[in-house]
Amino acid sequence: MSQSKRTGRKSTQRGLHPSPPPRALTEIDHSDQRGPSSAAPSGAAANASPPGAGKADPFALPAPRTTTPMEHRSPATYPPPPKIVIRPRTTRIDQPDESQPLLFEVAWEVCWQLGGIYTVMRSKAANMVSAWADRYCLVGPYNADTSAVEFEAAAPPPHLAETMRRLGELNVRAHFGHWLVAGRPQVILLDYQAAFARLGEFKYMLWTDHHIQSPDQDGDMNNVIAFGFVTGIFLQELSKVIAGTRPIIAHFHEWMAGLGLMRVRYLKLPVATVFTTHATLLGRYLCTDNSDFYAKIDLINPDHAAGQYAIYPRYCVERGAAHCADTFTTVSDVTALEAEKMLGRKPDVITPNGLNIQKFSALHEFQNLHKEYKEAIHTFVAGHFFPSYSFDLDRTLYVFISGRYEYNNKGINLFIEALARLNHWLKTGNVPVTMVAFIITRAPYKSINVDVLKSQAMFDELKLSCEHVSRDMGEALLTAVSLGRLPGSAELLPEEAVVRLKRGMHAWRTWKQPSIVTHDLWDDAHDSVLQQLRACRLFNAKDDPVKVVFHPDFLSATSPLIALDYDQFIRGCHMGVFPSYYEPWGYTPMECVASGVPAITSDLAGFGSYVLSHIPDPAANGLFVVNRRTVDFDPAAHQLTEILFNFALKDRRARVELRNRVERLSEYFDWNNLIIHYTQAHRLALARRLSTE
Repeated sequence: MSQSKRTGRKSTQRGLHPSPPPRALTEIDHSDQRGPSSAAPSGAAANASPPGAGKADPFALPAPRTTTPMEHRSPATYPPPPKIVIRPRTTRIDQPDESQPLLFEVAWEVCWQLGGIYTVMRSKAANMVSAWADRYCLVGPYNADTSAVEFEAAAPPPHLAETMRRLGELNVRAHFGHWLVAGRPQVILLDYQAAFARLGEFKYMLWTDHHIQSPDQDGDMNNVIAFGFVTGIFLQELSKVIAGTRPIIAHFHEWMAGLGLMRVRYLKLPVATVFTTHATLLGRYLCTDNSDFYAKIDLINPDHAAGQYAIYPRYCVERGAAHCADTFTTVSDVTALEAEKMLGRKPDVITPNGLNIQKFSALHEFQNLHKEYKEAIHTFVAGHFFPSYSFDLDRTLYVFISGRYEYNNKGINLFIEALARLNHWLKTGNVPVTMVAFIITRAPYKSINVDVLKSQAMFDELKLSCEHVSRDMGEALLTAVSLGRLPGSAELLPEEAVVRLKRGMHAWRTWKQPSIVTHDLWDDAHDSVLQQLRACRLFNAKDDPVKVVFHPDFLSATSPLIALDYDQFIRGCHMGVFPSYYEPWGYTPMECVASGVPAITSDLAGFGSYVLSHIPDPAANGLFVVNRRTVDFDPAAHQLTEILFNFALKDRRARVELRNRVERLSEYFDWNNLIIHYTQAHRLALARRLSTE
């Protein structure tokens, strides 16, 4: 889809890690690194003056210590950092000592499931606790509803107890406890809503200290401002309690936590900072509206674009956090390019996302789990399609796409186009395979479609009738055999049972074609998925080898349709398809790999780019990467069609072998192996902070 010829930088190394483990603090020499104070927007972006900003620099930051008198200066005017040589220290970061650093990770999704960052924070918590023990603590916003099930209050350690006491004197409410996830990490939840009484004061300081103006009607921005300032107050009081006895590292995730980092920089707190952007704000907006985003990325004026989308204050916070941080990271080389263009700073470290593979581990059982959950999908498919016509379930493959309803960004449009082409290829080639394609995403709907629900209910009734008849047949068979004779067909299946089964069969049959959507949508006529399915004439006709089921809601084991949770549904399918055009990382294909299910991703997804750089011959191991970086829509659709067609030609033995190979790749994406990149970012931030003291 992208017409850009930019391929990005890719590591030529093979193996698990793109680079050797970071050296000890005594070995770090950052003479070739740009410090955060020297990074600044350049070109048109640096000179733009969006509405509301006037001529003021939105990143008026404290001057370096060498500046006299103390004045606010733009990062562009800072002198280049000196050559850093860190002399050997008697205490190292990996030594268990009371003088060792404390690490605080700040994110809006701590104990609050809102998006993909929740998965990142939750899945790596156990690894962080293993590495840092009680020196690790998460910081997030307090939400009474989610905290009731995800948070367990506890007594804080002395340094945090004193900090919280001081916060209370400043009318800042904080809750200490443990997150109820693997590892049970320490958590501090700051009640940002209780700080709304000071919102006017915070907005005044946001303008005077950082030259960022925020509109009153932006509720999300108001939340960010309140949380950012109370986070800054927390770290300020913590610094006073610690009083220089041990280093403090604060790692901030995404723009909604970024203002806290800017406060650390403005207040000159002795805190080493890391900022991670998982996806830039502008990237998400621009990619949704521009199918050639990556081809035009060099021509974009970020300040102007942020003004156009009415997100300029948010953009200022995101860019400010990137420039104020001692270490700036992002999750993939794809997002690194985006961050460099949109935010004006090249990331120092790539911190790819991982998974807790042990959660998905089923050892030799994962093949049996595939069979078990596939039977549950068979049940839905039979209830949905067989009232109209039938096909051989033993020759049926299940593929799916899932995620947020981002029609272009997630590659749903490419998936549907490939399905239409595949339908033609299988039909003209007389390939005796049926492929049922599921589109699992959340779209606004009124209720489950009555006909779909009725078909499932009648199938359940028919199944119950068959079970009763089968039980009666078993009893009749046992009675006859115990008397020394074989029963006749009329004795096993009496007229009453025949009539019951025939009535159920006739009542179940329908002249209608199976629906392509399971729910009644609020705007059926203008839904992008349904519009394309209709344009491609994917109507679930009897002679179509490709069938489509659009399920506009999340999966649940309590559903009257597909009675499986999402992770069970993944295991029951044969392949996951995620040909994203915009995907900073991409957990969905990684979850497939962890479950032993072959998956398709794209080279514009952070996960796909990582696969190409670190896994030799991924296609042979069940991981397929569609080229979307250097080609446009049509050739990308052709490549995806070829992958699906070749997969449909595989026999059962070949598919079993492929599942075995892809499951073995899961170790590549285990946090046990990827957490080293976070360690590298923390070491670099601490080294830079120590060099200025």
